[in-house]
Amino acid sequence: MEKKALQSIKGNLRIIPLGGLGEIGKNLTVFESDNEIIIIDCGVAFPEGDMLGIDAVIPDTTYLTMNAKKIKGIFLTHGHEDHIGALPYFLKDIDVPIYGTKLTIALVEKKLEEHNLKDRVSLQVVDYGTVIVTNDFFVEFIRTNHSIADAAALAIKTPAGMVIHTGDFKVDFTPIDGLPIDLTRFAELSEEGVLLLMADSTNAEKKGFTMSERTVGRTFDELFANIKGRAIVATFSSNIHRVQQIIDTALKFNRKCVICGRSMVNVVDIATQLGYMKNTEDVIIDIEDMDDYPPEELCIITTGSQGEPMSALTRMAISTHRQIDIIKGDTVIVSASPIPGNEKPIAKMINELFKKGANVIYKSISEVHVSGHACEEELKIIQSIVKPKYFLPVHGEYKHLVRNKDIALKLGMDEENIFIIENGDVLSFGPEGVGVEEKVTAGNILIDGLGVGDVGNIVLRDRKHLSEDGLIIVVMTIDLDTGALLAGPDIISRGFVYMREAEDLMTAIREVAREALLATEESKRKHDWSLKKSNIRDAIHEYVYAQTKRNPMVLPIIMEVSMTGEAPSECILPEQGEEE
Repeated sequence: MEKKALQSIKGNLRIIPLGGLGEIGKNLTVFESDNEIIIIDCGVAFPEGDMLGIDAVIPDTTYLTMNAKKIKGIFLTHGHEDHIGALPYFLKDIDVPIYGTKLTIALVEKKLEEHNLKDRVSLQVVDYGTVIVTNDFFVEFIRTNHSIADAAALAIKTPAGMVIHTGDFKVDFTPIDGLPIDLTRFAELSEEGVLLLMADSTNAEKKGFTMSERTVGRTFDELFANIKGRAIVATFSSNIHRVQQIIDTALKFNRKCVICGRSMVNVVDIATQLGYMKNTEDVIIDIEDMDDYPPEELCIITTGSQGEPMSALTRMAISTHRQIDIIKGDTVIVSASPIPGNEKPIAKMINELFKKGANVIYKSISEVHVSGHACEEELKIIQSIVKPKYFLPVHGEYKHLVRNKDIALKLGMDEENIFIIENGDVLSFGPEGVGVEEKVTAGNILIDGLGVGDVGNIVLRDRKHLSEDGLIIVVMTIDLDTGALLAGPDIISRGFVYMREAEDLMTAIREVAREALLATEESKRKHDWSLKKSNIRDAIHEYVYAQTKRNPMVLPIIMEVSMTGEAPSECILPEQGEEE
C-alpha cells in the first residue's frame, strides 16, 4: 500500500496481530515502537474439526521470541481463555510482567500455578484508570462490560498517537455489578484525539443492541418457578455474573446449589474469595451432600455448555459421571450460545439429555443466554464517541471484520482510513505515512497433551488418513545375502476391516505383497529397499482399492536376517510423511 506522509504523526508504531483476526480465539496483538514492544492478550483457540487429537491451538510467537529483549509487558483485557490461555506456554520462554484487573490476574495466577510458573512471573493488579508507563507507551485500563467481570478496554498512548483497543465488550447500562461501561472516559480521550480505534467485531453482523445480563436473571426466575425436579444449569465457568444470578434464583426458590466441574469450582472459589460473588455460604453445598436433599430442593451449576466430551454435563448425559446421573424429571438449562464449530457436539449432548428423560431448555427456545459482545448499534456508539482517524476491526472471522468496516463506513469514515488485515500483517504508522507493510511469522502452534508444536501438518494428515481409511501393516523377513523371503508376509489390519471376517481378503493381500517383493528381487535394483517398500505399498493400494474402493494407509516393515551368522539389521521402517 502506498503511504502518504503525515505531519501529525511524530513517531513510529507497528501493530502486528499474531492471532484473533480472521478467526475466533487465539487473540494476541503486538504494539511495537522503535525500541519497545508491548503485548495485548495471549489466548488459545478451540481446535478445528480436522485437528484430530489436538487439545488447543496457540499463536506462533516466533516474532516475539526473536525480539524478546524489547518486550516490556503483557496487558490483558479480561480473563477468558481466548485471551489468557496461551500464557503458560509463552512464559516458559519469555519472562515479562503481566498487567490486568483483579479477577483477570487471579485467574492467570491459578493457571500459572498449575504449570509451576507462578513464582517466576510478575503479576500486577491494575485498577481502572491506572496508567502503566514504559519509555514509549502509556497504557490505561478503562471499565467495560463483557460476559466476565473486570473486563477492560485499553487506551494506549504511543509514539504515533493514541490507540484505543476495546477488548471484548458490550454496552450494558444495568450490569449485575452495577458498574456500566465508562463511556465518559472514551469521550474524554476523544477530545484529546484518537489516532486508531481497534474494536471487537464478533457480533458486528447482528442488528440492534445486545441485551443486558439482567434479562437472563428474569428468565431464570420464570423457569425455576415451574421446575418440579432438579434444576441443572450449564454455563461458562468464567461468567461469574451468570453464576451469581443462578445462585440468587436458587435462593429465592429455596434450593441448594452444587458446583460441578473443575473449572467451575475453581472460578467460583476465586470469585468468592475476591468478593465478586455473594450469598454463597448458605446456598452452596458439597457434591457429597447432594443425596441429603430431595430433587426439588437442588440446583446443580455445571460446566459443559459447549458439549465438550470430558465436561461434567456431557458425562452426566452419557452416564459416565461418577456422582451425578440424569434422571427423569430433571430440567437442564443450557445457558450459552454455541461457539462456532461446537454446534454438533452440543446438539448431540442435548439429544442424549432428552433420551434420559430430562426437560432441556436452550437458547433457541428461551432467553437463557445473552452475548457479551457488542451488536451493531453499540459499535456505532463507540465509533461515534471515540471519533478515531483510523479504524482497525479486530476479534472475529473475516466476515465479522468486513461487517464492522461497513458500520464505520455508514458513520462516514473514509474507506482508505479503515484497515482489514490478517494475522502476521504489519500495520505501520509514522511520519512517512500509514499502511500495511511486510508480514511476520504467524500461524498455529498445536497443543497435544504435553507436546507443544510437535504435531504439524504431516502428523495431522496421517491422523486424518488413519481415521478415515484405517491401516494395513505388512511384515516380512528377508535374507540379507540372497534377498529370499524367509517369513511372511504377515498382515495386520487396524481400522480397515475386521480380519476374522475378511480372511479371503487378507490372504489375497498377503499374496499381492509376496508377488511385489519377488518382482523387485528379479529386477536390477533388488537391493534397493526403498524400491521394495514402494512397490509393495503401491501393489497393495491398487489391489485393495479395486476390491473395496477404500484407500487405507499401508506400512511395509522389512526385516533383514543374515543366514551366514552376521548380525541381522534393524527393521526398515517407512519414514514419517512417506505415505503420500
